[in-house]
Amino acid sequence: METINWPDFEKIEIRAGTILEANDFPKARNPSYQLVIDFGPELGIKKSSAQITTLYSKEELIGKQIVAVVNFPPKQIANFMSECLVLGVVGDNKDVVLLQPNKQVSNGQRVA
Repeated sequence: METINWPDFEKIEIRAGTILEANDFPKARNPSYQLVIDFGPELGIKKSSAQITTLYSKEELIGKQIVAVVNFPPKQIANFMSECLVLGVVGDNKDVVLLQPNKQVSNGQRVA
C-alpha cells in the first residue's frame, strides 16, 4: 500500500449528500443505478453511477445520506456522465455497502 501525506488527503473533497433519485441503468456494463444526489447550496446536485443493486433497492436509497468524492473529473459510463464517486465498502462477493453518516448532517459538509 502506498502512503500519502496530509496535503494529499486535503486535496480530496469527500462530502455528505442526500440521494434524491435512484434510477435503473440498463446500459451499464455491470448492474448499476443512476443516482441524483444533493450536496447542498455550495456544490448543488450531482449525478453518479453506483454498482449497489445487490444490497439496495431504488426505493430505499431515496432520502439516504451518503458520502462521496466530489472533485474527480466527470467520467462517462455508457451514455451517462458520472460527476462524483459514492463511497462504500466492497465485500468478498463484490457487494458494496454504502458509507454514510450515523447521524443526520447538512448536505455538503466535508469529511475530515
